[in-house]
Amino acid sequence: MTGIHGRRGPFEDGDIVQLTDPKGRMHTITLKAGSAFHTHKGRLDHDDLIGRPEGSVVRSSSAVRYVALRPLLLDFTLSMKRGATIVYPKDAAQILAQADIFAGARVIEAGAGSGSLSCWMLRAVGEHGRVHSFERREDFAEIARTNVRRFFGGDHPAWDLTVGDLNERLAEPDAPREVDRVVLDMLAPWECVDAVADVLIPGGLVCAYVATATQVSRVVEALRDHGRFYEPHAWETMVRDWHVEGLAVRPDHKMIGHTGFLVTARRLADDAEAPERRRRPAKGAYGEDWQKAQKGREAGGGAAPEAAGS
Repeated sequence: MTGIHGRRGPFEDGDIVQLTDPKGRMHTITLKAGSAFHTHKGRLDHDDLIGRPEGSVVRSSSAVRYVALRPLLLDFTLSMKRGATIVYPKDAAQILAQADIFAGARVIEAGAGSGSLSCWMLRAVGEHGRVHSFERREDFAEIARTNVRRFFGGDHPAWDLTVGDLNERLAEPDAPREVDRVVLDMLAPWECVDAVADVLIPGGLVCAYVATATQVSRVVEALRDHGRFYEPHAWETMVRDWHVEGLAVRPDHKMIGHTGFLVTARRLADDAEAPERRRRPAKGAYGEDWQKAQKGREAGGGAAPEAAGS
């Protein structure tokens, strides 16, 4: 199942179609024989699209020209009905790449939100993988279920959606075990570190998607202190379009800046001990308790942190 139904060939009754006007405004419709699309720029009959090839240009009753295409997953994500805030395409792409969501992977997702990331991961794992999504709120779960069904044209065979708290659900006997990846899109992912470590295979990866710098700090320190994860990596991405018109080639006046932070960490083997970080933190980066403990380790003959690059 690749999503947006047929993907190839002429438009059919029931297809999702994206109409783009001369100003670049997009309208997403579902074709239905005998129906029509109405705006202040006129009427466009669905029958004028059914049977025509993708990429056709059609005119409304007021002669406005629309380019008709099946929407990309990127377009579908931005236009879908939302409950919780969606994971934006630029972050979904980073999760697929940096968390290495591969065909056949077994993935846990918490929470499902509006289903945008679920769509991306389901297409990545394919029908032979598995995505177990958990969502605390029933209303958000129903919106996610509707969006995923609409994109794939029905229930995806690799998807399980469960309503409930991740920690509580993973403690149940029939909960998924030995998964390859865990993606946490939630308010307090540090509360789930123990449960995540128990279900991830050695070498598996956890990825947290959070909104604020304080959340980044808490989840990174929780992963470091836990002892069963290798050094976490934190980052964000920004996307800037460019205006290209003849010789006027310049950055666009607007950009997609901060949407969220991502943190990834790999699961260590059960009998492995994470090596001490070999870099000296900036003065004041840690509190007095940590500094006193560090001085005690150094006085006792323990190895002191070395400067970065030494």
